[in-house]
Amino acid sequence: MRYNFKQYLFLFGLVFITFKSEAQFKDTAKWKGLFAVGVNYPTTDGFVNGSYAKSVNFPTINLGIQHMLKRQYGVKLDFGFNRFKNADDTPEFKINYSRINAQFVYDPSSYLTFLPMRLRTVVHAGPGITFAKPLGTLTENKQIFLNLLGGLEIHYAINEKVSIYSDVAYLYGVTNLDDYNPALTGLGAFNGSVFNLTFGVAVSLSGCRYCN
Repeated sequence: MRYNFKQYLFLFGLVFITFKSEAQFKDTAKWKGLFAVGVNYPTTDGFVNGSYAKSVNFPTINLGIQHMLKRQYGVKLDFGFNRFKNADDTPEFKINYSRINAQFVYDPSSYLTFLPMRLRTVVHAGPGITFAKPLGTLTENKQIFLNLLGGLEIHYAINEKVSIYSDVAYLYGVTNLDDYNPALTGLGAFNGSVFNLTFGVAVSLSGCRYCN
């Protein structure tokens, strides 16, 4: 009888610890740092006629810091860097595409009850400024313009401090490309939109603030 009691006590303790640990994965840290790396696709309409980039370009690098104002929403400031280069059948160029965005962040995970405890979804969107700079002898064709960014992140919690995540984002360029005559003089100029796919790590920079 004593042996059975110890078994039940052990099982109860194990279930309690597991439940408490799982519950922590739904907690929300007030501050988070984010780092992600991936690939990008710049739309063809952002280049001068007869010029466009490869369909898949590397690297895309995102660095951000996130502050949750409430359990479900907050703000994020992040920096992004993209590099893309010409497709094989167009004149040669390489472009550094850098951006800074201030974004609103919304986490609807508490409403998505079908999700496993370790998974979270985060929607983010906001305005920013883009610096598109061609390399080599084409630096005169650099562009600076506003952008609008929107994206969806899916986080998987490793523990209550660290999660890995993927982010699908779309950057819309709010501008018009200058007219170049002939078009070749505008080689390397870009003011279009960019699709990003990145994978990264989110790290809590503060303790649990918005717990169940």
